[in-house]
Order: sequence, then structure tokens, then C-alpha cells
Amino acid sequence: MGCSNCGTADGKPGGCQSHGSCGSGSCNRMNVYDWLSNLPIHDPATECRVMEISFSQGSRKDFFRNTTTQIFEKGEMVSVEGVSGFDVGEVSMTGELVRIQMKKKSVEEFHPDMKKVLRRASDRDLDLLKQNKAREKEAVIRSRAISRQLKLDMKVSQVEIQADGRKATFYYIADDRVDFRELIKIFASEFRVKVEMRQIGARQEAGKVGGIGSCGRELCCSTWLTDFKSVNTTAARYQNLSINQSKLSGQCGRLKCCLNYELDTYLDALQQFPDNADTLQVAKGTALLVKKDIFKYLMWYVLPDSNKQYPLLIERVKQIKNLNKQNIIPDDLGAVEATGKPKEELVNVDLTGQFSLKTLDSADKKKRHNRPGPPQQRRDNKPPQQQRDNRPAQQQKDNRPPQQSKDNRPPQQQRDNRPPSPPRENRPPPPIKKP
Repeated sequence: MGCSNCGTADGKPGGCQSHGSCGSGSCNRMNVYDWLSNLPIHDPATECRVMEISFSQGSRKDFFRNTTTQIFEKGEMVSVEGVSGFDVGEVSMTGELVRIQMKKKSVEEFHPDMKKVLRRASDRDLDLLKQNKAREKEAVIRSRAISRQLKLDMKVSQVEIQADGRKATFYYIADDRVDFRELIKIFASEFRVKVEMRQIGARQEAGKVGGIGSCGRELCCSTWLTDFKSVNTTAARYQNLSINQSKLSGQCGRLKCCLNYELDTYLDALQQFPDNADTLQVAKGTALLVKKDIFKYLMWYVLPDSNKQYPLLIERVKQIKNLNKQNIIPDDLGAVEATGKPKEELVNVDLTGQFSLKTLDSADKKKRHNRPGPPQQRRDNKPPQQQRDNRPAQQQKDNRPPQQSKDNRPPQQQRDNRPPSPPRENRPPPPIKKP
């Protein structure tokens, strides 16, 4: 899962100039952020001369002593001592942080057998590295075919060839011990290299292959996890997880390592829950424990002849257990809401007159006041007494001017000159509508 932006090309860092290591660490597996890189060096004699070199994009790391006078930066390609030759790796860590990592991995800084850094990798070294790395895929396929012909119960997961092509390390997985003496002879004659067989586990294989987990991120074993602890189904039971092998297993086929991450927190929270509280005796019958909400400190019970689940606080469960020991049966469970707070009774409160809408009215008037148009056409510019008449309705009705009709004659003359309506009997029938 390398990053193409800040990877290295021809031994020189490129892209974002972060020297082959971006913030996410995807450029180099098992990446460690050097937070002591800007630490000033007061005494060159006490400076750490050991560097951490990574091979195969961080799948393997080792410590090498810098006996040269050159200063190497993180991300540079260097040539180091190998088995009967040299190897090419990438500088992954320098400075004082190397001493902390060496102390963590129990490596002595001044060990006499520690290998040395030879030089900065040349173009010829990088060409040899590229040629031999291209042979690794074919070597994996061929080695698997040879082991199958010999009927060996093993699986070759990865082959790592040294930069000069003189040595090859075969990583394999096997449940039992394998007699591969004949296999080594065939490998040596087939690939013409010095053969080293190294057995790894399923989790180490997943770390070397890499991939994306069910959480959407890169696998922990291929990015930062180096210590693989045993994981069993008890960790899943403590966390109230369903024992589903397909969901609890990682890409290695074993239980996920992340089941141990929050196990201590769950164990601390479970200490506050009462023991032997699977059943409670109440007036309606025996309540059975269904599940526990560990971080809300709730215990869910079900009454007989009912599918409804009742959440109870831990204190209430302890109280009912103490009453049952005294042969006292409470009337009800005393369930609470799912949030862990007791239910509160609803009280009707009259809020009439406690809220003012003046702010809303003023905002509405301001909005209408800002509308485009002449002021005389807007009703809001009129004084309030012109907008609303506060007199009684009867006075407003009596003082209204009569409605003017199209005929300018007095209303009495208009009424007298109206043509009389024809009698009901002589009215013409309504027209018949055609279908």
C-alpha cells in the first residue's frame, strides 16, 4: 500500500519531499514518526551512530552502524553488509530515536557483531536491486510447485532475494515440523543462491502481504503492530459480541488482534456488575437476563409471557437481589429509560403569555420594509391608526359609504326601474346538454 507521491526514485526522495515517509506511514510499513529529528546535537562524540534500515518496504528492519563520515537522512537508499555480499535498504530512522527503539527491542548499541553501513547506494546497486526484486514473484511460484511435488505440508508465502542476488530467504507457513533437507538442495540448484528457510505464522504472513481490514484501514500487522498476542473467544464474550467466526476472523484466518485493544476497559467496567443476577423474582414472575449494556451500566430483563425488554440500573438489580434473599418479592422491576436515567413524569404546564413574538414581528416588518417599490404603495408605511380602526364594529358598519354602482342614478330610482322578473311558470326550460 505504497504512496506514489512521496516514494523514492533512483535513491532520491521525491514527491512531497518528506523523504519517503508520509504522515500516514503508507510509504513504508512499520513506519515510526521521528519526533526527535529536530533535536540539536551538542556533543558529536555522544551522537548515536546506529541507523535503522528497512527492507522490502518495511516488511523487515534491522540496525546498522554508520562507520563512514557521511550523514544520511531518512528516506535515502544505502548499501549495507549482507551475507557474503551487500544488500540495499532504505534509511527509516536516525538520531536519538534509534536508541529508544534499540532499547525496546533489546539490542545493544555497541554490539561487536552489528553490521555496518557501507556507502550511499549507487546507480549500479539500484539496478541490481531492481533486477533481483523482479525475480521474487517467479521464485514464489516455482518454490510452491517444488514443495507440492515433494508432498510437503507447507506453504511458501514470500521470497526475499538479497540485492546482489547471492542469498534468498524463503518464508513459509506450516502447522507441523517439515523435513525440507531435500527441498533446500533443489532450491539451491534451481535458483543458484544461498537458501535460508524461515518459518512464520499466519499473522506474520498477513503483515507481509498487507491489505485492507474490515474497518476500512490498512491491517494493523502491516503498519504498526509488531507484538502478536494470543486472542481467544473469551475476549469477544466479555465485549458482548456474537460468536460469529466469519466476522471475528481477520484476513489471516485467526481472530482479530483488535479484540484485545479495549478488553481491559470492558473488564474494569464489568467489575461493577453484580454476580449471579441472571434471574430476578418479582410479582409478575421470574425475570430473565437478556443482555448487558456495559458502558451505560444497564441490565436488560424479560418477564414471562412477554417479549418486552426492561432496562434496569445496577443499583436496582442489587436491591432486588437483596430483597429476594430475604424472601421479599417486589411488585415491579423499576425499569428506567435506555439512557440510564429514571423515567420522569410528564407535567402539563401552561406556557400561554410567557413567550413574546415581538422580535418575530419586528423582523417580518423589517423584511417587508426592505422590499423594492415606491413608499406610497407599501402598507407598512401607513401609521398604525390608519391600518386598523379600533371603533366598535357597528359604528364602522354604519359609517361606511354606500357602494357605488355603475349607474349614477339614486339607488331608489335604480330599484324602481328594474325590469320585473318573469314568473316561475313562464320561464324557459334550461337548455339540454348534448352528450
